[in-house]
Amino acid sequence: MERELNQINVIPLVDVMLVLLVIVLTTATFISTGQVPVELAKAKEVSDRQDVPLMITLTSDGRLFLNDQPVPDDGLAIVLNDHPRESAVVLRADRVTVLERFVRVIDEVRGLGFKQVSLEVLRS
Repeated sequence: MERELNQINVIPLVDVMLVLLVIVLTTATFISTGQVPVELAKAKEVSDRQDVPLMITLTSDGRLFLNDQPVPDDGLAIVLNDHPRESAVVLRADRVTVLERFVRVIDEVRGLGFKQVSLEVLRS
């Protein structure tokens, strides 16, 4: 007796697609947020940058990173001296960062001669 197959079992297909979706969403989260975890502030207007700027990250506990590499407490001027002053600088600061520390970092970067200094935020 031969039985004809007139329907397709889609349950294994759905299982595989859900697993792939979880993998893609998990890896996309790690790729988009960078290496240093910070909770960015939110803003209504956000610009999209096309060039590759210097990324300075200021964590909630006051630690500094330049392009995901740790910077000593008073070493920001030393690590920025190797970069041209025309480079764009983007500051990623945790939303609970102390304002005084944030302003000191901006002042130090601007005092070194960098004119294109901006803040990275999330669109709200």
